[in-house]
Formats: sequence, structure tokens, C-alpha cells
Amino acid sequence: MSARGPIIGLVVVVVLGAGVVVADRVAAAEAENRAVEAIEQNLDVEGTPDVTIDGFPFLTQLLRGSLKEVTGTVDGMTLDGIDATDVEVEARDVSTSEPYTVGTGSIAATLPTASIEKVVADRTDLDVQVAVEGGALKASGQVLGLTLSATLTPRVEDGRLLVDVGGLQLAGLTITVDDLPASIRTRLTDLEVPVSGLPEGLVLSDATVVTDGVRITATGTDVTVPLEQSPSGTSTSR
Repeated sequence: MSARGPIIGLVVVVVLGAGVVVADRVAAAEAENRAVEAIEQNLDVEGTPDVTIDGFPFLTQLLRGSLKEVTGTVDGMTLDGIDATDVEVEARDVSTSEPYTVGTGSIAATLPTASIEKVVADRTDLDVQVAVEGGALKASGQVLGLTLSATLTPRVEDGRLLVDVGGLQLAGLTITVDDLPASIRTRLTDLEVPVSGLPEGLVLSDATVVTDGVRITATGTDVTVPLEQSPSGTSTSR
């Protein structure tokens, strides 16, 4: 029996297998491009998102009509005028046909101290500087000609980012918010950092102080992701 037959058969299998892998990767790359467009259309981003669709082979996920996990990163985004950095997007159980939906999704981003400082200054009409010291968010500035410092503790309540003011020191003396004049006390009560511009269905769920600001996370389930189409039927980015 000639050995040529099995060898030729093996070569054919290898070639066909390589072709399937190439087709799989081409399809996955196209889907990743569409995911990039979806991020650009639904978030006010800075820079080009870097997207990865996990799982191999991709074509079996496509035939199933659902992608197991899609992750993406982008340098920055703007949330209703507030700059955020180090943006991470995660989506699970993503449908591959319209309307595009995400079973569970999240967006995490960092609000730098400069962004927090601007919001605090705008809300309080006080000239303050915000920094992270010893793992805590600290604000300092001048009030009535005296140096005021305070600890800012971010928290999320009912989808809103609130900041509790505590650890107050005025001219080196420890005080409470109630010790301040009413005109200043009201500015430091119920302080809210507005976070809007997130895709519909995602709600702010967590806020943690990190080395360069506040790391916020928004989560949601069964989120619909609009994706505009050009007249030819292909997706378009902003």
C-alpha cells in the first residue's frame, strides 16, 4: 500500500484546518471592529478603543448567536463634561444580531483628582485643591482667610456618586461641618459628583479611592447597545 494516500489526506486536512482558522480569525476581527464602533457611538471616548473577543473558535459563538465575553479598554472618556481615564468595558452574553444586547455589562473608569477638584470647586464656590494622601481623598483650601482641610469619602447611593465631608480641620483645629458658618456648611452638605453620559441601562454601582483619584464602576443587565448603520448596511462610527 502506497504511503502517498495518507500523506495527501493529512495535507488536505491541515490545509482545510488552516483555512478554517483563518476564516475564524477574519470573522473575529470584523466583530471586534464592530465592537469598537459600538463603544465609540455609545461613549464620548478619547482615543481608539482596544477590543478583544474572548473564546475560540469564534465562528461557533457566531452560529450560536451570542458572544461569551467582549472586553475593551480606551484611554479616556467624558461624562457630561467630567474627564475620566483608564476606561475598561466588559460585556458578557452579547447577541450577534439586532437589537444588540448585553446579558451583563460593566464600565469602570477613574475620575482623576483634577476632575474631582473641579466638581468640588463648582459645587462649593470654594478655592480647593484635591489630592490622594495615604489612600484617602483630601481637600484643602482657604476659608475666611484660614486654612481648611477635609477628608472626602466617595460613595454610591441609588446610582448617584456622593461625597461625604469629614475629618475637618480649620487653622489646625479639628471641627465638624456643623461648626462652620451656615453659608459654608450648606455647600459641604449633600455634595454630589454628577456622572451622566453612560449608556442607558448601566447604573453607577461602586466608587473607590485609588492612587490618582476615584475609580467608579457602572453595571447593568440586559443592556441594549444601539449601533448605527450606513445606507449600505455596514456600521458607521461617529
